[in-house]
Amino acid sequence: MRERSSPLSSNQYSSHRKLGDVVRRHQNFLYQRPLAAYSRRQFDRINTIVNVYGGPIVLDSGCGNGEAACTLANEYPDHLVIGIDKSETKISGAAARDAPSNLHLVRGNCVDIWRLAANANWPIQHHFLLYPNPWPKAKHLKRRWHGHPVFSSLIALGGYLELRSNWEIYVAEFSIALEIAAAHRTQVEQFLPCAPLTPFERKYAISGHPLYRLRVQLS
Repeated sequence: MRERSSPLSSNQYSSHRKLGDVVRRHQNFLYQRPLAAYSRRQFDRINTIVNVYGGPIVLDSGCGNGEAACTLANEYPDHLVIGIDKSETKISGAAARDAPSNLHLVRGNCVDIWRLAANANWPIQHHFLLYPNPWPKAKHLKRRWHGHPVFSSLIALGGYLELRSNWEIYVAEFSIALEIAAAHRTQVEQFLPCAPLTPFERKYAISGHPLYRLRVQLS
């Protein structure tokens, strides 16, 4: 991923006008979409490891090729680091690289794994959302994590959450949604990474994109 990235294009120039309505509506209904069979199998496998380990967890949701998860596993050697991605190709490729013993990768949909992990009360200490798909068209608000019905499960996971994106509106909306859904006040800040954590972060930095992040301790 060495090529330069074009600036993100969107027909939305500020936080979505329906964001508050969407978040509040999802807070009032239990999300009951059936779990994917492969997600259930992968969760059962990794949940056994979690229970045996019994220590704190670092979660990398949407881990892609596992580069960031591997870095985090080295930074947090006394934590169990779990990377989740729905792409079998990416997970298989990541598994082929040398990895620390405290790193485990799960092929599963975050929508499923988050709900299962929240119900299982995983002891998550840090949760990273690194450059999720921004779904920049205004009509796709409900596909963004903060506009999705699973947002309450994401919050229920707890831990110190860090979201990074090259689209300021995405992070700003996430901040607003956290305040509506869980009364968490957060700030969006622009930052420069000392060392890029993911291929996307490296690509965006090389391309001169401003990078934004939000960090919050979830109850």
